[in-house]
Amino acid sequence: MEKTPRSFIREILKTTERSEVISFAGGLPNPSLFAVEALATAAQDVMADAGRAALQYSTTEGYLPLREFIAERYRQRLGLSVNPDEILITNGSQQCLDLIGKIFLNPGDPILIERPGYLGAIQAFSLYEPAFRPVPLLDDGPDIGYLKAMQEEAPARLFYGVPNAQNPSGITYSEEKRRAVAAALAGTGTIFVEDDAYGELRFDGRRLPPIRRYLDDATIITGSFSKIVTPGLRIGWVAAPGEILEQITVAKQASDLHSNTLAQRIIARYLETNDIDAHIERITRVYRAHRDLMIAAIEEEFPEGVRYTRPDGGMFLWVTLPEGCSTMRLLEIALQENVAFVPGRAFYVDGGGDTAMRLNFSNASEEGIVEGIRRLGTAISTFVR
Repeated sequence: MEKTPRSFIREILKTTERSEVISFAGGLPNPSLFAVEALATAAQDVMADAGRAALQYSTTEGYLPLREFIAERYRQRLGLSVNPDEILITNGSQQCLDLIGKIFLNPGDPILIERPGYLGAIQAFSLYEPAFRPVPLLDDGPDIGYLKAMQEEAPARLFYGVPNAQNPSGITYSEEKRRAVAAALAGTGTIFVEDDAYGELRFDGRRLPPIRRYLDDATIITGSFSKIVTPGLRIGWVAAPGEILEQITVAKQASDLHSNTLAQRIIARYLETNDIDAHIERITRVYRAHRDLMIAAIEEEFPEGVRYTRPDGGMFLWVTLPEGCSTMRLLEIALQENVAFVPGRAFYVDGGGDTAMRLNFSNASEEGIVEGIRRLGTAISTFVR
């Protein structure tokens, strides 16, 4: 436990509960887009039609119709052949990382992770005391030369990555990089953990094929309904080859027996009776507008020398200040201006990120984005003149 960091984001959220604070810190979907009425109807239908079964213990693998929906969507949308028996329903996709860590990692085992990397993965895997080996992210995905050098030194147990709208940077791997990552890992025994929490939230261009397309049985995919339905029901999933899924199932049985049966059935009924693609299109339309508005405000309010990513999906963009400008110090000043963000240092396992910060554009209102970036620009101006 001494080696596992507290979630910096959760700590920041405690300071942003005041109504006057505009927060770009959390990775929160926009609650105005939650399908409240449709989910309420689905819940009523489940209780009326199958209430006793929905309130009873269930199988560890999860509600079969929900797993069948996920498998069919993989086939239709991504051209993947995934059997429902290769899918296990989890308590959000965050639980997937804990279960994967349990079955793969012993203290000191090498694990590759993006640099910067997802804070939730860093925290989940840290419990198992691996040796993190960060791989730098370029504009189109991982540095392949660095990845190959790491693998030649000693093949890692896992490579954890977020190929679509990466958290925290917003970067999406190009198709060429996806093939290159697969080629670098093929035959090494390294499992690629493909976190696809943001794959459905794509603003620009076609959806790119998952790395599983090129690496097949040496991949584990994790997914979530948190970003496209609601995070409060805490329903995610892991898709993995049979032998790996067997071990994940045992680990989950030891953790919590099974995920929330009622929540699984509610989501399954909602998906059966509503057009999820139309709902996702509505979400992406709003988030695209929020991204564009935040970038326009940054260009207007931030001093020269500040760089930022332009994500083609997801919920975050990554801002880098000139050398010598500490975003940890900036956060203190920003909170005095009643605006919050996550400093970049939280996303590095080997130091770094001192001049970077992650901004969430999905949760704030349009007015909040404009005013929050204005306040943040005022705070940054104390460093950059």
